[in-house]
Amino acid sequence: QVQLVESGGGLVQAGGSLRLSCAASEGTLSNYGMGWFRRAPGAEREFVAAITWNGGRTYSADSVKGRFTISRDNAKNTVYLQMNSLKFEDTAVYYCAADFPGDNLVIVDLEYDYWGQGTQVFVSS
Repeated sequence: QVQLVESGGGLVQAGGSLRLSCAASEGTLSNYGMGWFRRAPGAEREFVAAITWNGGRTYSADSVKGRFTISRDNAKNTVYLQMNSLKFEDTAVYYCAADFPGDNLVIVDLEYDYWGQGTQVFVSS
């Protein structure tokens, strides 16, 4: 079992950057594939990016491809989402999630086992 804590959200101008972190307050993330999702106001939760347990493979949604990068540092028990060239439509609550066993890139939220509480990102236009 893992407990996930996101951080790094905040207010940024369009075109700016933020780096989100997802740390495990309990458990070891190296056993899990990880994903980032987001929920904009009035919208469904949507997939953003995923990474396998060892960081060997990643996958990003088309809406963020080329702007967002998911990575992980298992020694620090942390997963990151580097967000560049932010747009107003990236405004959302961002959640990280953990999937066991972590060999595959999972883009469906229902397949994840554990979730963090979310961190708010607001991009001003």
